[in-house]
Amino acid sequence: MTLLEQNQLNWIAGFIWSIADDVLRDIYVRGKYRDVILPMTVIRRLDALLEPTKEDVLKMKKQLDAEGIANQDAALCQESKQSFYNISPFTLRDLLARGKQQQLKADFEAYLDGFSPNVQEILDKFAFRNQIPRLVDADVLGSLIEKFLNPAINLSPNPVYDSGGNERLPALDNHAMGTIFEELIRRFSEENNVEAGDYFTPRDVVRLMADLILLPIADEIKSGTYLVYDGACGTGGMLTVAEERLAELAREHGKDASIHLYGQDSQAETYAICKADMLLKGEGEEAENIKFGSTLSTDAFSAQEFDFMLSNPPYGKSWKIDLERMGGKMDILDHRFVVEHDGDPEFSLITRSSDGQLMFLVNKLSKMKHNTPLGSRIAEVHNGSSLFTGNAGQGESNIRRWIIENDWLEAIIALPLNMFYNTGIATYIWVLTNRKPDQRKDKVQLIDATEWYKSLRKNMGKKNCELSAEHIERIWKTFRDFEEDKHSKIFPNAAFGYHKITVERPLRLRVDLSDEARQRFRRACEEAKDEPLADLADRIAERLGSGQHTNFNALFTHIEADAREHGVKLTANKKKLLQTMLASTDENAEPVIKKIHKQGIAEADPLHGLYEVEIDGKPHVLEYESAGTDLKDNEQVPLLEDGGIEAFFRREVLPHVPDAWIDNTKTKIRYEISFTRYFYKPEKLRTREEITADIRAMEAESEGLLEKIVGEGDED
Repeated sequence: MTLLEQNQLNWIAGFIWSIADDVLRDIYVRGKYRDVILPMTVIRRLDALLEPTKEDVLKMKKQLDAEGIANQDAALCQESKQSFYNISPFTLRDLLARGKQQQLKADFEAYLDGFSPNVQEILDKFAFRNQIPRLVDADVLGSLIEKFLNPAINLSPNPVYDSGGNERLPALDNHAMGTIFEELIRRFSEENNVEAGDYFTPRDVVRLMADLILLPIADEIKSGTYLVYDGACGTGGMLTVAEERLAELAREHGKDASIHLYGQDSQAETYAICKADMLLKGEGEEAENIKFGSTLSTDAFSAQEFDFMLSNPPYGKSWKIDLERMGGKMDILDHRFVVEHDGDPEFSLITRSSDGQLMFLVNKLSKMKHNTPLGSRIAEVHNGSSLFTGNAGQGESNIRRWIIENDWLEAIIALPLNMFYNTGIATYIWVLTNRKPDQRKDKVQLIDATEWYKSLRKNMGKKNCELSAEHIERIWKTFRDFEEDKHSKIFPNAAFGYHKITVERPLRLRVDLSDEARQRFRRACEEAKDEPLADLADRIAERLGSGQHTNFNALFTHIEADAREHGVKLTANKKKLLQTMLASTDENAEPVIKKIHKQGIAEADPLHGLYEVEIDGKPHVLEYESAGTDLKDNEQVPLLEDGGIEAFFRREVLPHVPDAWIDNTKTKIRYEISFTRYFYKPEKLRTREEITADIRAMEAESEGLLEKIVGEGDED
């Protein structure tokens, strides 16, 4: 887009914004202007296209009614030369002559009712009819219509000519109109102080995303049909840019590509704009491929697969309502989010309910084509949390693991800060495919493009920079060349994975049989109405001594023998009471034995807490009781660790805690991607000369201050 074109779009957006300020200021708070301005912009754009064929449509309508034909849509669309029509006797321009507000209200409502069913759905999603009484009561409906008919602006996709046949106002194509809509919505969002996750994707980022999924296969494009999908389509900007870029590449390669767009969005307003955009292209059937509803809980394309997919899903935004609709985290059976992987038939890809951004990526991956030469290519925008949040075994980590172990991730590109309208946080483009070229197989490329941007002369919300055509080309070439430099790093898939191991220590208990401790124990037994248990403790103290005992195992053998002798049944609750009231942890005590297995039933393995001992001349395997959370620790062992978990454990753990072992049942795999680690730029250290100069300057300053203080004191 040239600077002239951008200025023209900014002027139109500003003009429409001024309509809101001029007409609605005393009627609506600024954050509610959108309820009127956005639908009126769509209505005027539709109206401008229908004006030239209005009489033809009315004649056809009269003829069809006279002949008793019920299904009239096709014939009326043919007369309107669009994929929609309006059978009311009015255009917006006709309504300007209405002097009385009540007559204007009736005629305006009749005008809206005259639109074809596909436009009616758009109006319903805007809930625009709810605004009409308020506009009429304030006597501003006529002024509003008049402003949108101002001859200074053209909201039509066709140019406006003067009486001499010269172009007076250029056409406003769908791409440009989408940009204007997004600028208006951005301004309205600022007025409403929307959260960081609710923003639109700047067109420079969208163009980069389109290039990243289309240019790698440009030479392989054939004449045929291609399906493009966005599961968080908003106003449809990504779909439009991707369609234009794919069509351009097909033409350059002499191919005839039939491109079909599919999208879904849960925001009624942006959905209505997107669907109107499709109608304005003259693609009535294509408009039916834009669906309303939540992509996560109400997938409108559950049986569909796509060639190209791209999105900027909401991030940092709760999807708790969707989660509840889907049955709750433990009961989700959706095949998109519970898959078979690495031998686990119920591998969960379900993230925390506080942030569902990665769920949108999983949805796309479930719609990949696996039986075509090109497969599917995906580009999706995420914030930094998608790179590292989620512990081993949790949804976010599982998603990264599932993606990387299936070798679908080609690259992740770090974008400059402040690229988006309503947030300044770090953002990344993920590029994925199920048809990696040979040189990329089993590898992931990370690209640091944070320094490649052009500053804007004027901020657009929080967006203060953009990607120029040269920057987009540079990022694409870095991706294409697949070579390492300071901005590009290439890693084997396994470099991002870790074994998260649980390091256990044996429980060591000291038992206190002092008089004071036994008195406390007796009171607890009395409360539990268990006097015989208190007597048992007294007998053991009398037999073994009333001091401290550091061998819990030996002591408990005596307790069990005494219990049998006196008919005391040692239930689990009684054992717990004994341990709770009389025992405490002591690192100098003997380890507590959990179980002794016969050799053969269990194999000795000190690394995993199983030790060989001899009892009555026969080998047994001893298993210690775990100390639990008090001494439990976790370690991350890289999948690429030389020698694996055992070598790491012997080198990093056993020298410091010789009695530690690994609980195999708790070992899990975690994946994370740390741009900070791979592209860390240490601050340049100051030279000794610079530091010395600063110290001397401070000394000189402090000496002068001291002299001043002392001098003032002498005068006193």
